[in-house]
Amino acid sequence: MVINWYGEGCFKIQTGGLTIVVDPFDSSIGLTPPRGKSDIVIKTLMPAIDSETSKPMAATDSEEQVISGPGEYEIKGVVINGWPLMQDSSEAYLKSVFVIEAEEMRLGFVGHMSEFKDQEVLEELENIDILFVPAGGKPFLEQEAAGKLIRQIDPKMIVCSFFATPGLKRKADEVAVFLKENGYKSEEQEKLTIKKKELTDKMQVVILKNER
Repeated sequence: MVINWYGEGCFKIQTGGLTIVVDPFDSSIGLTPPRGKSDIVIKTLMPAIDSETSKPMAATDSEEQVISGPGEYEIKGVVINGWPLMQDSSEAYLKSVFVIEAEEMRLGFVGHMSEFKDQEVLEELENIDILFVPAGGKPFLEQEAAGKLIRQIDPKMIVCSFFATPGLKRKADEVAVFLKENGYKSEEQEKLTIKKKELTDKMQVVILKNER
């Protein structure tokens, strides 16, 4: 499995011949969106569903599968489960967490979480191998709260997201603040190439460079 980061919560995951993109964005935020074809797109933030909005999942003309709401999905051998963060959502937007199961690993995405109020979701995040967690502070999880969530979930690896990166127009803390707050150490790397057997009992912290 190969994982690249494009800034904010956007990751590209290549697994078993499939390309999955989580939380893509447009160039208005100051960063370069991911290029190329993707097979599956997952969105952890979406307009609240009502009678005027589309169904949570739809296929585009390019056969790209877009998952933009909680539910259970299986696409070309990849299992994806999503749960709503009802207490952290608003009348305008629904936030969700997702777990991707591929290559015998469980990848957890808490997305745009700002406060962890939905304790029952913790049960769904058990046995996570790799947790993708906000590390840049407000308006998402503050660093101390992110550390507490990590300790509750106890993943084998965390990958930092939503922290300051060159070009990003909004204010965000440097990832160093998150590392210091929680006593973590990590070196920045271009991409993450990982197999199940490479995960250890000692939690690893991963910081990826922004793909441009």
